[in-house]
Amino acid sequence: MQFKHPEFLYFLFLLAIPILVHLFQLRRFQKEYFTNVRFLKELSMQTRKSSKIKKWLLLCTRLLLLTLLILAFAQPYFKAKDDNNKANEMVILLDNSFSMQAKGSKGELLKRAVQDILENTPENQQFSLITNTNAYWDTDIKSIQKDLQNINYSDVPFRPDFLLTKAQAKNPNTGKDIVIITDAINLDSKNISKFNTGTPVYAIVSEAENTNNVAIDSVYISQTMDNFYEIKVDMQAYGKIENDVPIALYNGKSLTAKTIVKFDTNKKSSTFTIPKKDFHGYVTVTDNSLTYDNTYYFSISKPQKSNVTAIGDIAKNNFLSRIYTDDDFNFTPAELRSLDYNSLEKQDAIIINELKDIPQSLITTLKSFYAKGGNIILIPAADSSIQNLNALLANFGSSQFKSVNTNERQITKIAFSHPLYATVFEKKTDNFQYPKATVGFTLSGSALPILSYDDQTPFLASQSNKLGNIYVFSAPINKINSNFQNSPLIVPTFYNMAQNSGKTGVSAITIGENQSLLLDAVLSKDEVLAVKNETSDFIPMQQVLNNKVKLSFGDYPEEAGNFAIYKKDENLKNISFNHARTESNLALQNKALVDKFTAADSVATVYNDIKSERTANELWKWFIIGTLIFLLLELFIQKFVK
Repeated sequence: MQFKHPEFLYFLFLLAIPILVHLFQLRRFQKEYFTNVRFLKELSMQTRKSSKIKKWLLLCTRLLLLTLLILAFAQPYFKAKDDNNKANEMVILLDNSFSMQAKGSKGELLKRAVQDILENTPENQQFSLITNTNAYWDTDIKSIQKDLQNINYSDVPFRPDFLLTKAQAKNPNTGKDIVIITDAINLDSKNISKFNTGTPVYAIVSEAENTNNVAIDSVYISQTMDNFYEIKVDMQAYGKIENDVPIALYNGKSLTAKTIVKFDTNKKSSTFTIPKKDFHGYVTVTDNSLTYDNTYYFSISKPQKSNVTAIGDIAKNNFLSRIYTDDDFNFTPAELRSLDYNSLEKQDAIIINELKDIPQSLITTLKSFYAKGGNIILIPAADSSIQNLNALLANFGSSQFKSVNTNERQITKIAFSHPLYATVFEKKTDNFQYPKATVGFTLSGSALPILSYDDQTPFLASQSNKLGNIYVFSAPINKINSNFQNSPLIVPTFYNMAQNSGKTGVSAITIGENQSLLLDAVLSKDEVLAVKNETSDFIPMQQVLNNKVKLSFGDYPEEAGNFAIYKKDENLKNISFNHARTESNLALQNKALVDKFTAADSVATVYNDIKSERTANELWKWFIIGTLIFLLLELFIQKFVK
C-alpha cells in the first residue's frame, strides 16, 4: 500500500491523546467503608468492573477511529496493474485500403471505424493516427475531425509494421499504446513481426457481412477487323455469385453497349465490338460489394503505322514484306552496306536478319535504341560467330549463345501466357503442326522462353526493360534451315514483335507499378508534359530522348480515371489509369494473426480497458467508511454499555 500524502501520517502521534485521557479516567478511587452495607459493597464492585470494560472499549474505538481518519487524509492506494505504461502515447493504425469499402453490419467498414473514433475518443485525449497514406501526429479529436471524415480509400496495402516504424521514428523514446483497426485482408505474419510483446497492442478487426465480389481484371483487343475492334473484358468472381451481373461499356459519358454476365465459373469474359477509332472510356459492372474494382478505365488511340526496318539480304527479307504490309506498317528492308544509321532512331522495330557479322557501331546503336523503347528482333545466321552474337546480347541481359546443334529439332512448346501471344489463342492447344529447325544454337540465360524445342531449350526468347523488347531466335528461319516460315505461328509472332504498344492497343496503366510510357514528342528546354482530366492534374517524371519523351508515373494519379497527356494546351495522347486489384478477394482475411494482441470490439473498449488497468485502487473511501462505523460504535457503547 502506498500514500499520496504520507505527511499526514505524522498525525498518528495524536493517538497519545485518548490514551492519556483514558489513563486519567482510570485513576485509583479511595475506599470508604460503611457499616452493615454488605450487599451494596458487592454491587459497587460489579459496577466498577463494568465501567472499566466500557472505558477500554471506548479507548480502542477512539484509537481506531482516529487512526482510520488520519489514514484517510493520507489517501492510501494500491499501485495499478499497468502503472509502468501510464506515460504511453496513444497511436492508432487505421487501415484505409480498398477492402475497407466492404459493408459490415453498420455500413462501410472504414466509415464505421472513423465514426467509432469520433464518438468514443475523449476530447482531452492526445493521440497520433496513421493511415496507409497519411499521418496525423500529436493531435486531438476536435482538431482531426474533418480530416477523419474526409479520409479516402487507398490502393496502398495496409502494413502495420511499416506504420509502427514511422511512429517509433517520430518519438523513439516514448512508450506507445497501439490500436490496430483493420479488416485483416491480405495481412501477413511479417507485417506484425516487429510488434514487441511488451508493448500494449489492441486489435479491432472489422468484418464484412458479404464476402462475395466481382472485379474487372483487364480489357484488351482480342481481334482487329477492317473497321472494328473486338475487345474482351476479363472478370474475376470471388465467392459465389448467384445473380446475373450487369456490365456496361461507356465511351466518355455515352453508353456504348450493355449486357449481363452469369458467373457459372469464377472467371468470365465478355466481348464487345466497337468502331475502329479513338476510344476513351471505361467498362463497369454492378455488384453489391466493393466498388473500386467495378470500373476499368481504358483508352484506344487511332492506330498508327509502326516503322520497321529489316537489316539483311534482300532475298531473305522477302517473307517479312508479306507480313509487314502497308496497311499497318512502314516496312523498310536494308542491307548492311547501305544502312542509314540516322534512320534507325525513328523506327519502332529493327530486325537483324541472319547477319554473319554485326559491326560494333550497329551494336552501340541497337543498345541506345533498346533503352529508348525500341523492339529488336535477332535472327542469327548459321555461320554467325558466337562471340559476335554474345557481344550484342551482353547489352541486354545475361542470355548467351552456346554450342551449335546440328540435329533436327521440333518446336513443340508455346508459352501461351507470354504477352506476345496473349490475344492470339482462344484456348491452349497441343494439336498443331510442329515447326522444326535443322541447325541452331543453344540459347541459355535469363531470357523468357516463348517457343521451345522438344528438349526444352528456347527456339525464341525475349527480354524486356519495360519500354523496349529484344526477341532472340536461336536458329536461322530461312526455308533451307527451317519450315517456320510456313507455320501458322509466323504471322502473329512477327506481327506482334514489331508492334509499338504506344501506337496501338489498349492504354491502361496500373497505378503504383511504376510503369513508363514512350511518347513521340519534341520539347523545348523548359517545356514539360502534364497529365490532366476534369478533376485533377499532375506532372509525371519525364526524360527527353531525342524525338521522344519517356514518362514515368510512379504512384500517380491518386484516383483512377481517364486522363490525357498535354503539351501546353495540345492533347498529345489519351491515357487511362486503374488501381491494382490486390484487395478484391475478401476471403483472404487472416484474423488469426492478431490473436496474440488484445481483442477489442470498439475504441471505447480500448480506452476503458486502459483506464481500468492504469487507475490506482483508491482506499481512502474505505477508511472514511471505517471511521464512520467506529464513530457509530462509540455512540452505541456510550448508550448501551453500562
